[in-house]
Amino acid sequence: MAGLSACSVPVHGLQSDLEDKHGVEAEDTHAHTQTHTALSAALLRLAHPRRPNMEASFAGKRALVTGAGKGIGRATALALARCGAKVIAVTRTQADLNSLVEECASITPVCVDLTDWGATEQALQDVGPVDLLVNNAACANLQPFLEVTPDKFEQAFSVNVKAVVQVSQLVARGMKARGSGGSIVNVSSQASQRALREHAVYCATKAALDMLSKVMALELGPHQIRVNTVNPTVVMTDMGRLGWSDPEKAKSMKSRIPLGRFAEVEEVVNSILFLLSEKSSMINGVTLPVDGGFLAC
Repeated sequence: MAGLSACSVPVHGLQSDLEDKHGVEAEDTHAHTQTHTALSAALLRLAHPRRPNMEASFAGKRALVTGAGKGIGRATALALARCGAKVIAVTRTQADLNSLVEECASITPVCVDLTDWGATEQALQDVGPVDLLVNNAACANLQPFLEVTPDKFEQAFSVNVKAVVQVSQLVARGMKARGSGGSIVNVSSQASQRALREHAVYCATKAALDMLSKVMALELGPHQIRVNTVNPTVVMTDMGRLGWSDPEKAKSMKSRIPLGRFAEVEEVVNSILFLLSEKSSMINGVTLPVDGGFLAC
C-alpha cells in the first residue's frame, strides 16, 4: 500500500518507543492495549482517507446571473438557488423573470437590456454585494461573412463582450473593495476556437470573450477574484433543439464530436458550478471545453 510507505515502522516498534518516552512500563497490559489501539486507528485513517466531498454548497453566497430567463442561464440560476445561494437573475424579458420567480420565489429579478450601459448601471447599482458572477447573456445573429451588417455586428459585440465588461466591472469593484475575493464564470463557446460557417461575428465575439477573461484573471487574481470560461458545444436548450432539429445538419456537427452527441444543459451548469465553487480554488484563467472532445480534434 503505497500510501503507507512513510509508516513502514512496525506497530510494536513504534509502541515501544512511545512507552519508553513516557515512562510506561512494558509490562503494563492496559497501556499496551491503548497504544496499540491508537496506532491501529491512525494507520486505518491513512489507509482509508475520507473521500472528498464533491457536493457544492453556496450557502451564504450571493450570485448574479445574466441571461437568466432561458436556457443555460435559467438553469444556472435555479441550480445556485438550490445549492443555497441568494440569486439575482438578470434578463431583458419580464415574462421570463416572472415565470422564474414563480418557480423559485427566493430569486431576485432584475429586468434590464444589457446593451444599454446607463440603464444597466442604474439597475445593478443597488443589488448589494455579489460573491459569484455568471455572465451568460449572449446573442447569435448568424450571417455569411459577406452579408454581415453593422447593426447585427454592433448588437453581438454589445451583448457578448461589452456587457460582460460592464457587469464584471460593477461586481469586481465590490469584491475588491470588500477584500472578499470571488469567482466569475463567462459563458463562451467552442466557436471561440473553431471557424464555423455563417458564424463570423459570433466566433469573433466569443474569441474576444476568451481573451478578455484571461486578462481579467491576470488583473483580478491578486485580489483573489478568479475568472474562467466554459466553452460548450451545441447545447440542448429549447433554442438548441430547434436550431439543430434537422438530422442532416446535426449529423455534420456530431460527426466532429468524439462522444457523438450534443451537450445537455445540466452538463454545462455542472461545469459552471464547479468553477464557481471552492472545489476549483486554484483554477484561474482557463477556458474549459464542454464539448465532448470537439476542440481536441
